[in-house]
Amino acid sequence: MSYSQAPELAERVEAGELPPVEERVGEDPLVIEPIDSIGTYGGELRFGLRGSSDQNHILRMVGHQGLVRWDPTYTEIIPNLASSYEVSNGGRDFTFDLRRGVRWSDGELFNVEDVAFNVEDLMLNEAFAPVQTRYTLNGDPVAFEVVDEDTVRFSFDEPNGDFLAVLAAPTGQHPVLYSKHYCSQFHPDYNENVDQLIEEAGAPDWQTLFLQNCGDTEVATRWANPDRPTLDTWVITEPYTGGATRVVLERNPYFWQVDTEGNQLPYLDRLTASVSQDVESLILAAIAGKIDFGLRHLDTPANRPVLAQNREQGDYRMFAAIVSGFNQMMIDLNLTSKDPELREVFNEKDFRIALSLGINRQQIIDTVLLGEGDPWQQGPFEPENPYYNEKLATQYIEYDPERANALLDELGLERGPDGIRLLPSGKPLAFQIDAIPTYRADWVDMLELVRQQWAEIGVDMSVNPVERTYFYERTSNSNEHDAAVWVGGAAWIPGSDPHQIIPVNHDARWAIGWRDWYLSDGAEGMEPPESVKARFRLYDEARGATDPEERLAIAREAADIAAEEFEVFGIAKAMPTYGIVKNDLGNVPEEMLNWWDLATPTQANPQTWYWKD
Repeated sequence: MSYSQAPELAERVEAGELPPVEERVGEDPLVIEPIDSIGTYGGELRFGLRGSSDQNHILRMVGHQGLVRWDPTYTEIIPNLASSYEVSNGGRDFTFDLRRGVRWSDGELFNVEDVAFNVEDLMLNEAFAPVQTRYTLNGDPVAFEVVDEDTVRFSFDEPNGDFLAVLAAPTGQHPVLYSKHYCSQFHPDYNENVDQLIEEAGAPDWQTLFLQNCGDTEVATRWANPDRPTLDTWVITEPYTGGATRVVLERNPYFWQVDTEGNQLPYLDRLTASVSQDVESLILAAIAGKIDFGLRHLDTPANRPVLAQNREQGDYRMFAAIVSGFNQMMIDLNLTSKDPELREVFNEKDFRIALSLGINRQQIIDTVLLGEGDPWQQGPFEPENPYYNEKLATQYIEYDPERANALLDELGLERGPDGIRLLPSGKPLAFQIDAIPTYRADWVDMLELVRQQWAEIGVDMSVNPVERTYFYERTSNSNEHDAAVWVGGAAWIPGSDPHQIIPVNHDARWAIGWRDWYLSDGAEGMEPPESVKARFRLYDEARGATDPEERLAIAREAADIAAEEFEVFGIAKAMPTYGIVKNDLGNVPEEMLNWWDLATPTQANPQTWYWKD
């Protein structure tokens, strides 16, 4: 195959600023087939960021580049930075041949030394950070070896059926995230003068210094340092910092992907994102034609009518963002709350049932979701889905305040003079639910109706809207919350953590203390009840299962236990949402799966999008 490049890069080659395109794409570039047609070079794509903590929106637009990736249909894991891979030894060994000639955005070669640096000096280095569970199995971290100058191998003591899916997710980039030649300067094993850099940066330690300069998969500093080499499609030129009003990413001249005719990708010169402080500003920008692609933040039911009505003015069309099995909002009472009285009452199953029965879901659907959706707890919608669990999905979704009151009475939660029920200490039964209004604006509206409905059964709930970073700190990190809300996942998909069924990651806000116990092998957190321990064992078994039917059987057993315990509850089926795309932007599909593990629209290959005119 002969290769072509963007005109601006050809000019830089002519001027001696860049090597020829054949050298820049490598010996074995990844070939991407555009969805409709071969594109043309040039232009920028504009999208909108919401505030200073919207770093994952940049990740979704730029795309994540791991050793492997999901295909656009989310059915097969295919090579990416690895040109090929082999699973052997009964699902214990994972061998990857690296794509030859790939270069970092500064022109330095990407090789096995980079992978070794990422894995040995960072991923598995307890001095840097605790080893993440995605890179462990049954508490034991993955073993790593460099096989030869182009090949690396990851090995586990037991079969690990989820490992490829872990690496294909946006959070699975760690083996290839950092360039050794640049990021090693912030590591004490490679720079004896790192203390001087720490002092100059005002950082408390080298670990913080490293993250400030090289970032991590989901932190804002990943997009704050234009000097950091990457393997991404576009690279930061105007960084995402606390005071930024605009973020710009320019074409990576060393990007290692081409189309089927040998044209180096991407087609678009740059991505430009304006930083808005509220969703209303993003809507106005879209209507004014200043957003070329939008999905995140725009796709609420309340925004749909105004965006649909202004398609001609904004010169955009709407596409379908498909979901299957999400819940619009899950309510997680903190069963490991630091408040002993709340913890005791939250752990009463009948209390949770009463609160669920005290929610008028249809009223919420009609009022906030504009009549779209059905009452739902959690799990896949379709009975033919292998992960469907009718009990988990549909129990206690009816509105029955009479039965809710009876259950609360039987628990001895008597009403005080103002009608609010009292805890055993005599204090009112009152708690907060944390939510991020900038992430899902409809959450606060739904919770306000829940607050009114629960007041009728004598429960005093208040809504606590907080900024996203603080939300994570209060809930996932510090376990300071009474309760919190989040979206409900579709199913126990390979590589995903079923956090509403088993508390294994930071989104399991119903049991952070039990999560900490599991992750620390009992050294930290709170010891969970036997039903949760049983699910932890099943989770470990399922991660090791290489037979899909065996894995499915284990997942069903865990779901049955979760259905019996009824620890979390939802509001309504998440609706298929939508996005907007400029009419003249080519190779954008009319519908796409909207799922975090795909980092939508990554699977739609934005590197192949182009302006037709």
